[in-house]
Amino acid sequence: MTTFVDRVELHVAAGNGGHGCASVHREKFKPLGGPDGGNGGRGGDVILVVDQSVTTLLDYHHSPHRKATNGKPGEGGNRSGKDGQDLVLPVPDGTVVLDKQGNVLADLVGQGTTYVAADGGRGGLGNAALASARRKAPGFALLGEPGRSGDIVLELKTVADVALVGYPSAGKSSLISVLSAAKPKIADYPFTTLVPNLGVVTAGSTVYTIADVPGLIPGASQGRGLGLEFLRHVERCSVLVHVLDTATLESDRDPVSDLDVIEEELRAYGGLDDRPRIVVLNKIDIPDGQDLADMIRPDLEQRGYRVLEVSAVAHKGLKELSFALAEIVAEARAAKPVEEATRIVIRPKAVDDAGFTVTAEEDDLYRVRGEKPERWVRQTDFNNDEAVGYLADRLNRLGVEDALMKAGARAGDGVAIGPEDNAVVFDWEPTMMAGAEMLGRRGEDHRLEAPRPAAQRRRDREAERDEAQREFEGFDPF
Repeated sequence: MTTFVDRVELHVAAGNGGHGCASVHREKFKPLGGPDGGNGGRGGDVILVVDQSVTTLLDYHHSPHRKATNGKPGEGGNRSGKDGQDLVLPVPDGTVVLDKQGNVLADLVGQGTTYVAADGGRGGLGNAALASARRKAPGFALLGEPGRSGDIVLELKTVADVALVGYPSAGKSSLISVLSAAKPKIADYPFTTLVPNLGVVTAGSTVYTIADVPGLIPGASQGRGLGLEFLRHVERCSVLVHVLDTATLESDRDPVSDLDVIEEELRAYGGLDDRPRIVVLNKIDIPDGQDLADMIRPDLEQRGYRVLEVSAVAHKGLKELSFALAEIVAEARAAKPVEEATRIVIRPKAVDDAGFTVTAEEDDLYRVRGEKPERWVRQTDFNNDEAVGYLADRLNRLGVEDALMKAGARAGDGVAIGPEDNAVVFDWEPTMMAGAEMLGRRGEDHRLEAPRPAAQRRRDREAERDEAQREFEGFDPF
């Protein structure tokens, strides 16, 4: 059974916003007390949060579909719907978030670091919020926006100061077990280590983390063996430690050629040329191992490597190794630039930015793209003529109709608002003045108008009585 997963494809879906409510207040002796429809609640977000207690992406391997809750619809009596609950997904430290094309969206390092993977949809406004002096009794409400959804890729890159690299069975797991409190599986057959092991080492006043990377073999950077799966775990390290087996039983291998092969794989993977290297000649407790170490050490030092001889079994040379690594890690930390305070960058929109674009396409079709027009379309109930008229008014005030005329649109041409795969298409009629002639005085109700003054009411009654008298005097039944 799989116990370690460091790359998953995750489908996330934020919650939809709740619909607004269209309601009119009613009570005894006051049947039309005005609109009182509440707003819909906001949909929940999907949020990734770094949690130090999480070390694998296994949970998302088994359950790759995650969805936040929807917002509740508004109700009468000016009661707004409840917001959807955010879905918080814990991820290991060092998780990289990518889109399906491989573009990096976020690099999550450090306890508590968060990233909103999918935004919840806005709740729709109720008719109480849409009421105005001209529109006193809206007979419609806005729909809630759908939450964002999509596929993301999570990749785990181990956050460690030191990475142990080398052939299978070179002794990396044994070395990390004696340098730290880590307890990896150790055996004398290749590919014993199937997952990166992480340990903490204390050398004097320096505390650093060390990770052993599962065995690399020739062709690992092209996908052979397990190397390609775990090479990403060395990207964040400050120093690379080549663990070479000086007591290998394979006749076609020797420590120097092993070093050349691993270096070639690291070079093919890319991005690691600037990391300092240390060569560790392991298993010197074996007589043949010590002899071979003495033989190849001058050659390695001539190449510029710092060489240390150790034995994980006999605990030889471990103190020198731990302090040598601590020295390099301390230098790497000191060389890092000091993190500046977080800056908030404000980029105001250009003064001539209309907030939308109009593009002429084939077959006399004009496409409107923009955050506001597309959001307004998603919020509109097209089964309600009054709501459609309200949308038309909003588009007209934004300047969409003028932009269509400048782009060359004529009556009867098709207008699409939104992307190609999800657009609202209609025939444009500029003479409708955004729908005013079709729908009349939208949202107005004479029953809700302010009461007339007493003198005006008296004059109206007298005029009605005079009109009735004239009709009676002129009435002839024969």
